[in-house]
This record gives sequence, structure tokens and C-alpha cells, in this order.
Amino acid sequence: MKKVINLFLALPILFSLSCKSLQTSLIAKDAKVQLVSSEYSFTEGPAVAPNGDVFFTDQPNDRIIKWSAKDKAVSVYMEPSGRSNGLYFDHQGNLLSCADDKNQLWRIDSQKNVTVLIDDFEGKKLNGPNDLWIDPKGGIYFTDPFYKRPYWTRTEQEIEEQRVYYLTPDQKDIIIVAEDYVRPNGIIGSKDGTRLYIADIGDKKTYSYTINPDASLGNKALFANMGSDGMTMDNQGNVYLTGDGVTVFNPQGEQILHIPIDQKWTANVTFGGKNQKTLFITAMTSLYTLDMNVHGIR
Repeated sequence: MKKVINLFLALPILFSLSCKSLQTSLIAKDAKVQLVSSEYSFTEGPAVAPNGDVFFTDQPNDRIIKWSAKDKAVSVYMEPSGRSNGLYFDHQGNLLSCADDKNQLWRIDSQKNVTVLIDDFEGKKLNGPNDLWIDPKGGIYFTDPFYKRPYWTRTEQEIEEQRVYYLTPDQKDIIIVAEDYVRPNGIIGSKDGTRLYIADIGDKKTYSYTINPDASLGNKALFANMGSDGMTMDNQGNVYLTGDGVTVFNPQGEQILHIPIDQKWTANVTFGGKNQKTLFITAMTSLYTLDMNVHGIR
């Protein structure tokens, strides 16, 4: 009997050690969250360039900031920036921006020339493109929640529904792909373009979808009982959600890691730097990094 009791007493310890091993295996040995800079009003929208540089936004100050993979320094890349929020690089190396000032979607080339890709839907002003993801075909999925901005002249929504849209690769058509949301926000897709994750921050839930060949979405399933401002994925298929620090879920929707951040709110996250093995975290006034064993999928 004594051996049986000892065995059962040992089980919680073994389980705890197993969980700890699972969590820490994602993070590089002895790595700690590092503060890069805290000179901003509110950081958002980190995106990794083909060379590992990371661009993010300081939206209240209307500027895009660049972190250089070469010298690890930050500098102002573009100011003004159309009140840029979420960012993402397309397959040609252009920086795409959810330009919140006039509720547009921008393409910014290497010379900082701006092309407006979207500024309305069926003649009505969008609520405010917030976050985006580009599929392997070059089509753009983006969320369009309504956050009333102090710099807007309008006071009411022209489109009542807060939706998720898809801009076709030829940039000729905008398709509604999801509209049963309270307030959609973070969005990310798998590298092979078969699965999409969308966070309903207004309902504190994140959903997964199958991406159909025509870019429509199917097989909606609850992925996590928490919403997210921004999100990213690693090469193991784990999904990183933000808000209270960074919370990581495996492909089955099971929480496997929580990364605490010493800020009231974590807005967004991406992988960048050499081999995309550094996690970049935008939180309130600051940018943080954390060295990882896993890497990004851009």
C-alpha cells in the first residue's frame, strides 16, 4: 500500500515537470524578455521584412518604426503614416498597412510610395481596417472592427456589421468572409494557406477556419476561450494570442505557455530577426524581444 500511495503522490510532480518542460522548450535556454525601447505612446502591428527587419507602429504619434536586424537599432521609418495600425509584408516585399486615419488599406513600396488598395466597401466607408494576413496567392484577409478615433470627423459607422473581408490577389474584388462577430481584431493564417485564425476580441473568443479554394471560410470552430488584439504562429503550428502578456496555444487549442509582460496590455506579436527566431512583442509604450527555439513562418 505504501508504494501505491507514493506513486500517486509522485504523479502531480511528474505532471508539473512535464508541463514545465513543454513550456520552456519553446523559449531559448536562459532567455528572458528584453526591453528594446519604451519611447512610444502605443505600439502595434509588428511585421517582419524578408531580411528580418521588424516594422511596427506608434499609432498615436502617426509613425512607423523600424527595428534593424543588422544593428539591432530602432529608428523612425515613416511619419506621418496614415495612422497605421496592423502591418504585413506582401510577397513582393511591399509593406501593407491598415491605415486608420481614413479607414484605408495601403501598400507602401521600398521608396515609401503609397498606393491605396481599399478605401470603401460598396460605396460605404469601412469601420477601420485593423489587422491583416496575406495568403499564399497574394490575397489579403483583414479585420474591420469599429474603434471610434478622436482624430476622425465622422462619429457613426457607415457599415453596421464588424466583418472580416478578403481582397482578391488581383485587388479587384472585396469579399465578405465572416460577419457574425462582435468585434473581430487579430488574424493569422497557416503557411500553407489552409487554415485561418480570427479573434473576436469583443466576445473574448478565437476561432479557426478551413480556407476553401475560393478563399471563402468553412468549418468554423472555437479555438480558444479568449480574444486577442494581434496574433502570430510558429513553425510548430502554435498560435500566439495577446492581451494579458502573450498566451500560446498548440494546434489543438490547448494552452501550453504564458509569457508575462510588465505592461497593462500586450497589443501584438510577431517573429523576426535572423532566421525569425526572436519573438517581438508590442505592449503599450514599448517593444520587447524574447529569443525562441521555434521560429516564424514568413
